[in-house]
Amino acid sequence: MRHRKAGRHLGRDSAHRKALYRNLVTDLLRYERITTTDAKAREIRPIAEKMITLGRRGDLHARRQALSYIYDRYVVDNIFNNIGPRMADRPGGYLRITRLESRKGDGARMAVIETVDYQETVDVADEALAASGAEVEEAEAVLESGEIEAEVEESEGQSAESGLEPEDTEEVGELEVEDTSGGEDEER
Repeated sequence: MRHRKAGRHLGRDSAHRKALYRNLVTDLLRYERITTTDAKAREIRPIAEKMITLGRRGDLHARRQALSYIYDRYVVDNIFNNIGPRMADRPGGYLRITRLESRKGDGARMAVIETVDYQETVDVADEALAASGAEVEEAEAVLESGEIEAEVEESEGQSAESGLEPEDTEEVGELEVEDTSGGEDEER
């Protein structure tokens, strides 16, 4: 009987399970959203929230504690510079687990675990794309006005002045390849 034995074994020994948790937490904090099984998501949630709490503290000892658990130094920098300050006003509950449909191969219950402000991060990226879309609209307006065509005609005139003909630049001579193997042709 497993009375009073908390936690999931996940079919792994303790060293493999610890490495799995460290990998999942590192990837979760790198991408801020991962898809995994429901059991794994429930197991890594408190660990990842502790890492975000360390990022909120922001002192040297907290950074060293995070570095002792998370594999990638750049992920720790991201926690302390981006995620921690974003979550500074939240008293906890930094992550959300959303269940998905079962996995096709083995029927395992799947889940997405993400930071609670993940959607806002995506919205910022969409705003940046919309801003670049405005630049595309400006470029299309310039094309329609004909300013680019005048510049193209000027550049064609400059190439004519230099004496280069389009036919001269497109000709490519044939190259002869010599056998440098030094031996007779042998069939293998």
